[in-house]
Amino acid sequence: MSISVTTWYLEQTSRADLSPAEGPTPDRDVRILRSEVPSPEFSRFLYTAVGGDVTWTDRLAWPYAQWAAHLGRPGVETWVAYERGTPAGFIELAAESGSVEIAYFGLLPGFRGRRIGGHLLGYGTERAWDLAERWPGLPRTERVWVHTCSKDGPHAKANYERRGFRVYDTTVAEEPDVAAPGPWPGAGAITAGTPAGE
Repeated sequence: MSISVTTWYLEQTSRADLSPAEGPTPDRDVRILRSEVPSPEFSRFLYTAVGGDVTWTDRLAWPYAQWAAHLGRPGVETWVAYERGTPAGFIELAAESGSVEIAYFGLLPGFRGRRIGGHLLGYGTERAWDLAERWPGLPRTERVWVHTCSKDGPHAKANYERRGFRVYDTTVAEEPDVAAPGPWPGAGAITAGTPAGE
């Protein structure tokens, strides 16, 4: 059985395109930090915890060495949002020839709908525009791009557009209808910050 999946490709071609998130910033207990030490274990945790319910599967089969090689590549950065010390979401940037891809972006289910995503995306996009300043030898960023699809969260495309990304291409393809892989049944059912059992 297959489903029709629409994929949108969006871009910014100038730093002036970036629109910061509107409204009050999330709780002051939310901080965004770069994960400066490449860690396949931590990156795979973020990937499965954020993408498990929206069918992120392409990296599930990556062996440790592949994760390590990817994370150690010049111009690859992971920025993580934390709420009171707990990872809430992440954005992964990957530079190539003056273009920076937002390779992955999202929040763990229990942290969605609380304005953290808009601020993380805005902050991460700013870091994409100044990425070359942290990586001597890389060309200056001329373009930041991302793709999202109809399997992602219902607000994903609109969030990118609110931050100033514009659609430059759209594709539609038939894909196998596979169940979301996890991270485990019932994940995200407990509201973040609420002790289990309450």
